[in-house]
Amino acid sequence: MTSSTPKLLPPTTGPRLIVYHQTFHGSAGNYHSLLPLLTNNTGITHVIIAAIHLNGEPGNITLNDHRPDDKRFDQLWGEVAWLQGSGVKVLGMLGGAAKGSFEKLSGDDETFEAYYTPLHAIISVYKLSGLDLDIEEQIPLATATRLIARLRADFGPDFLITLAPVATALIPDPNVPPHLRPPRPMLASGPSPNPLHPTLPHLSGFSYAELECSVYGREIAWYNTQFYCGWGDAGSTQWYDAIVAAGWKPERVVMGVVTNPGNGAGHVAISRLRDVCALLREKYKKVGKGFGGVMGWEYFNCGDCDDDIVHVSQLELNNETVQAGWVAALGRILRVEEPPRPQTWRAPLNVTAEQVRQMVTNLPQARASWPEQEVQKLVVLGFAHNEAIAALNATEGNVELAAGFLFEQYPQ
Repeated sequence: MTSSTPKLLPPTTGPRLIVYHQTFHGSAGNYHSLLPLLTNNTGITHVIIAAIHLNGEPGNITLNDHRPDDKRFDQLWGEVAWLQGSGVKVLGMLGGAAKGSFEKLSGDDETFEAYYTPLHAIISVYKLSGLDLDIEEQIPLATATRLIARLRADFGPDFLITLAPVATALIPDPNVPPHLRPPRPMLASGPSPNPLHPTLPHLSGFSYAELECSVYGREIAWYNTQFYCGWGDAGSTQWYDAIVAAGWKPERVVMGVVTNPGNGAGHVAISRLRDVCALLREKYKKVGKGFGGVMGWEYFNCGDCDDDIVHVSQLELNNETVQAGWVAALGRILRVEEPPRPQTWRAPLNVTAEQVRQMVTNLPQARASWPEQEVQKLVVLGFAHNEAIAALNATEGNVELAAGFLFEQYPQ
C-alpha cells in the first residue's frame, strides 16, 4: 500500500521548509545529492549553502575550507541551478561558528569594499537567490545594516536577505529590574518587539529587535532562528509562543532545529516535531501570514537515526533517501494545502509585558551541550539556568569566561 501524494502549496506561500547544506561529501568522498528533494516531492522551499567565510586578506573567500570554484563543488553548483530552475530558492550562508567574516566587514569604507567586492562576485557568479547572515560574533548593529543596505542596493528587491539568530536573541530578559524596564515606544510599523528592552544573552552583539524596528528591518525576509544547542527548545510550542508574545510576527520567525542527534543538543524526534509544527501552523493560521516554517541543520544526515527512520517508514512516503524522507515528513505538515488541524490554545496576542515575563520565566529548559555540573557552577552564583546555558554557549563551555560574561550582562 502506498500513500497518495497530497497537493502542495506553491513555493512562495505558506510555511517555509528549509534545509542548510554544509557537509557536501561523505568520508569516502561520495557526494550528498540535493536532487531527491525534488524527485521525492518533499515540499522543500529553500536550501541554504553553508558556509562562506572571509579569510585573511581581501579576496580570500572559501566555501568551508576550499575556494567556491574548486572542482569538488562542480556537482553542487550544477544542482543549485537545477533547484532554482524548479522554483526552489537557494541562498548562501555567510559566517557561522567560524568567527571573523563580519569583523572583516566592520572596518572603514575602503576596507569594507575590499572584502565585500569578492563576496558580491561569488553571489553573482553562482546566481544565488539570497544571503543568510549567521552572525555568531560580537559586532555593532552598524556593521549588519551597512551590509544589508549594500546587498539590497546591488541585488534588487527580490534578493532574499535572512539572518540566523539564536532563539534567546528574540526573547526579552524577564530579570530586568522594574525601575530599569524601558517603555514600549509607539511605532509606525504596528505591533513589534520592543527595541529598547534587553534580551536574553545571545551571540551577535547587537539587538535584533532594534534591527527589526529600524528602516533596515523591512529588508529582512525572515529570521532562521536556532532553537537548539541550549539556545531554545522545539519540543513544544512554548519558546515560539514566547517570541510571538514579545511582538515578533510569526511569518518572520522560522523555527530552526537540528536534523540529527549528532548535529547538536536539542534534537527533537520527527514524530514529535511533526506534532509541534501542526500545532504552530494551526495556532497562527489567522495571525498575519501565519507560521514562518521550519529550517533544519543540516541536510546530509537529516533523519538518519533509528527513531526517525522508523517513524518516516510508517508514513509510506516512497522516499528514495533517508534525507528526503525526513524533509517530506515535515512537508506533509507544513506544505500541504489541507494540513492536519489539531486542537490548540489561542495565539498569545495582545499580552501584557508582565504576562510575557511570566511566559519567559516558565519556559522549559533548553537541552545543552554542557554537563549539568558545569551549568550549576554558574547557577550557584545567582544566575538562572537558561542564562547559564546561554553564557556557556557564548564562551564555548569556558565556565570562567561564562561567569565574566554574566556578571557583565547582569552587574550585581
